[in-house]
Amino acid sequence: MSREDGSAGQEEPAAPEQLALIRDAVRRANVPRAKPRTWRGAALADELPVARVVVNKGVLHLDQFFDYAVPKELAADAQPGVRVRIRFGAGGSRVRQGRREGGGLIDGFIVERRAESDYSGALAALASVVSPEPVLSPEALALARDVADRYAGSLADVLQLAVPPRNARAEGRPSAPPLPPPPPPEPETWRRYPSGPEFLRALAAGGSPRAAWTALPGPHWPDELARAVAAALASGRGALVVVPDGRRVARVDEALTALLGPGRHAVLTAESGPEKRYGQWLAVRRGSVRAVVGTRAAMFAPVRDLGLVAVWDDGDPSHSDDHAPFPHVREVLELRSRNESCGFLLGSLSCTVESAQLVAGGWARPLRASREQVRAAAPRIRTVGDEQLGRDGAARAARLPTLAWETVRDGLKDGPVLVQVPRRGYVPRLACERCRAPARCAHCSGPLQAPDERALGCGWCGREVPPRPGWHCLACGGTRLRARVVGARRTAEELGRTFPAVPVRTSGRDHVLDSVPGRPALVVSTPGAEPVADGGYAAALLLDGWAMLGRPDLRSSEEALRRWTDAAALVRGGPEGGTVVIVAEPTLRPVQALVRWDPVGHAERELADRAELGFPPVSRMAAVTGRTDTVDAFVAGAGLPPETEVLGPVPLPEPPAGRPRRPGDPPVGESWSRALLRVPPGSGAALARALKAARAARTARGGTDQVRIRIDPLDIG
Repeated sequence: MSREDGSAGQEEPAAPEQLALIRDAVRRANVPRAKPRTWRGAALADELPVARVVVNKGVLHLDQFFDYAVPKELAADAQPGVRVRIRFGAGGSRVRQGRREGGGLIDGFIVERRAESDYSGALAALASVVSPEPVLSPEALALARDVADRYAGSLADVLQLAVPPRNARAEGRPSAPPLPPPPPPEPETWRRYPSGPEFLRALAAGGSPRAAWTALPGPHWPDELARAVAAALASGRGALVVVPDGRRVARVDEALTALLGPGRHAVLTAESGPEKRYGQWLAVRRGSVRAVVGTRAAMFAPVRDLGLVAVWDDGDPSHSDDHAPFPHVREVLELRSRNESCGFLLGSLSCTVESAQLVAGGWARPLRASREQVRAAAPRIRTVGDEQLGRDGAARAARLPTLAWETVRDGLKDGPVLVQVPRRGYVPRLACERCRAPARCAHCSGPLQAPDERALGCGWCGREVPPRPGWHCLACGGTRLRARVVGARRTAEELGRTFPAVPVRTSGRDHVLDSVPGRPALVVSTPGAEPVADGGYAAALLLDGWAMLGRPDLRSSEEALRRWTDAAALVRGGPEGGTVVIVAEPTLRPVQALVRWDPVGHAERELADRAELGFPPVSRMAAVTGRTDTVDAFVAGAGLPPETEVLGPVPLPEPPAGRPRRPGDPPVGESWSRALLRVPPGSGAALARALKAARAARTARGGTDQVRIRIDPLDIG
């Protein structure tokens, strides 16, 4: 493959394998075949006078390549991968009746230079070359095409996520020459995993192992990620690590610098600012830096000769992009692993159902520690259930069970104590009063809800449950429902009164702490905002477990266990006296999984349940949202695969008053509905094609009402 020397000059001619990638992307863009073109205008380039361009306009019915003539004065700079300005209007790049049609100037990328065009008419000329820097590689183009097809989106929308905006000052600075490969790293704490050293050896030898890694609790996972990166670099290849947020980026960045020294990796986060981030991105694109750690947008980082892609904590919602076509980091990195034949590492302290599915299907191997290592690293877990709370006078008076109070008191003798309190505002979810199993619809297995506290109905298909014969639990036969506890308590104030001599620190949405010292203190945090304590926490309380489990979402159990595991992993191991108390019903599956520290077993059982009920990821789903009449008409005319099951539409809850508008919220003053489309395994690609074609046809006809499509939505109730 062609390589650049680190300058911003002209790119070398494409190698055969690069041309194959480009031509495959061109073929999938459905460019119509026609007679060779003619062109009237200024002098053309002597060689390859036609530029095939992807326009930066995310409209589905324009999701194809367009041919433009290359003027002679632009021939040297107008190379594949560069940004250009083109005139694009009603006729796009085409000239009819010998006269160039109107249209404004917009941005685009050259994807190929050709000797002739497939279009039979005359071509408009490129207006200008924005920069001679080649920023769109054949690999990036092929990946963007795959992502657009999988998520029923346009190539231009994906390219806006993949290629950052240009910054002229950053582009004008030369990049440093690449450093030689480092030596293979020592396994160190990877030895705690039976297959850990073997995984590193395979990467260092140039192999492409794929693993689902369940990390042990404790502070070692950033260093372990850094050693996996070092192993890939030792083979002369590149590496890419994507983590959910800037705080964890900082931890991996620190570990990489300590292991490899400065200058070997780039950090790509939005917090860096446009100039610094684009400068780092260019260093990666030019081959000056071979390793990247970053947040979600880094999943498209143009790392040369990829040897490893890794995602940490794939269950975190931050890994799902809020902009169309809403790709997920895990799925994009899976595509990169397949396309570029590189290693794949899916790591987490917990385990998602998708991770369990990758292992069950044989695509990835499990990378786990023995039970002896788990018991040595994990803290001791104790539970407080409803019955104990009811009998506990201290709990009624101080909202703190006696067991929790004793744990806090003993923990404060040796160090800080973490208190996790769920966020406010979770919507109640219904469950069987006898066995606490989630209440499900008899028709589609969707979650039952009672928004007005009277009518009982399904949150997916909208069917109401009649008073007779009414609902009954499939697990135990019970007929009574209960609403799960919601909201968070004013824990910091309560604890401050209970332990008046101890400082209380808070970490949450308004102010997130990165770390706290190892001195005695109470640290009250919302899920995901827990700071790291020097030397680990002496103890932790996980309060209001019902609020975590009460989210109206298919992933509520998985998400609750993930949040609890992340917090408990910050506590010292059991042999060092670390203790965690969780206030939740002890018999519930996620609580038992936490007590045994068995997130993999929980994910495997969830996967089996979802397979039986036809839930994702065993099935594929798409959400279509918009005004109710618009959604009905769109679904009816979409030409869906015959095996598609349509659930709904059902009204969406209106955003709470005063909350800032988020991506996906309906326009102010409008009420939207959502229909869920479910297909069996193997039909997901057909569903995406049908939805994309239907939306493109609707846009071409001038439809004005918005219809939003999301493949594999996270929040399906």
